[in-house]
Amino acid sequence: MVSRSEYLNRLVFQRRSNNKEPNNIDTIQIDSLPGGRKTFELIVKFCYGWKFDMTPSNIASLYCAANFLEMSEDIESENLISKTESFFSFLILTSWKDTFRVLKSCESISHLAKELQLVKRCSEAIAWKACAVPKLETRVNARWFEDVSLLRIDHFIELIQSIKKRGMRSEIIGSCIEFWTLKWFSKVTLGLDPNARHEHVTIQLHKVSTECLIKILPTEENSVSCNFLLHMIKAGMVLKINHELMCVLQRRVVLMLEQCCAQDLLVKNYGDEDSLYDVDVIVKVLKSYVCGMLSNSAAKVRTVGRLVDGYLSQVARDQKLKVECFKLLIEALPQNARECDDNLYRAIDMYLKAHPYLTEEDREHVCSVLEYHRLSQEARQHVMKNDRLPMKLSTQFVLLEQVNMSWTMASNGFNYQRKTQTNIRVSKDFEKRQMSREIKVMRKDVEMMKLQLLDLNTCKMKLQKQMKICTS
Repeated sequence: MVSRSEYLNRLVFQRRSNNKEPNNIDTIQIDSLPGGRKTFELIVKFCYGWKFDMTPSNIASLYCAANFLEMSEDIESENLISKTESFFSFLILTSWKDTFRVLKSCESISHLAKELQLVKRCSEAIAWKACAVPKLETRVNARWFEDVSLLRIDHFIELIQSIKKRGMRSEIIGSCIEFWTLKWFSKVTLGLDPNARHEHVTIQLHKVSTECLIKILPTEENSVSCNFLLHMIKAGMVLKINHELMCVLQRRVVLMLEQCCAQDLLVKNYGDEDSLYDVDVIVKVLKSYVCGMLSNSAAKVRTVGRLVDGYLSQVARDQKLKVECFKLLIEALPQNARECDDNLYRAIDMYLKAHPYLTEEDREHVCSVLEYHRLSQEARQHVMKNDRLPMKLSTQFVLLEQVNMSWTMASNGFNYQRKTQTNIRVSKDFEKRQMSREIKVMRKDVEMMKLQLLDLNTCKMKLQKQMKICTS
């Protein structure tokens, strides 16, 4: 063995020099040998000419151990470094699956494997094979995505960088990163308790991993999906990642909103006590959108308004969604983002239907954004008949509808008078008196309606007090 290893030769010589009995060496300690005892047993077999097998699973550790022990051609021909180099090169050039096996086996000896360029060479070989076909089919993508998803994050990043250098299409790279990341998310828990020391270390590791994934995302338009970016924002919020990286993600989502559908915005929660979907992520993105909304045309803004109303309808059915979260989502966009509030009203009605046990105060809080003049006539009629809405809102709509009808009738009467002026001569003074009387009548009607509304509110307060007394 000494004849084949410069390292062992030097070690034995030093021990003999320091030993009073140079021919009596009981033990030689070798620290940090790559691959440990199993690899050393294979090296012993090689040195003594015994038969052993080089495989995709042990070639990386053998290659690193041979370099560690300095088993080069300078000492003896056909030494272990050249043997392992030949077998390693053969594997990565001829076999896709074996290249992944070699790369996977590098995890236990990662530092030396990177230093000796094994990880890089494996990554380049995979990238070369992946890019060999100009237009990969979806079926082919799914197959190699699955192989790539088994890699550890540092090796995965090395592979993505090699693929980028080879010029693979950005949407395929983005899909590959999505596949790997979502599979990683399914295995890890992001919301760990940071009080325990080992859990804090785990969270830091997840934080660094998430930041690295964001950095390798392709920057081309539509290279990654909106839903995936929202999942990354959710992870970033939990792990408190770098603020600049979070802003990059938000900007990318903001630019995609106009092409999205409501389904794209659905980001699931996985806690037992949480709502079904994470609304906070969407609120955060919409705040970023509002900050830059002035540069967008009215048509684009209203497109996003319709998108948010569709999203509201999706999440409104969730019985665990709190009133405060739903209201924050409603108010995330300004009023001018909606041409009319019919879709918003439908979403609110769905929410009230899914939450029948809300207090009158909560109902009023949710419905406070609804305004009579921003709803169509059909929606107004529905509001006046809807017993799920707070009494105050229904009453307001009834009164406003009566006022509107009075104005309409007065306007029609005035128009009729204008049309018949050619046939009937009416003095100007008479016209003025007639209009004055009509205005007075309308004012009286409005005053009567105000009194009726006050009476209704008084009755409501009395009923609420009685209910409190009964329940207590």
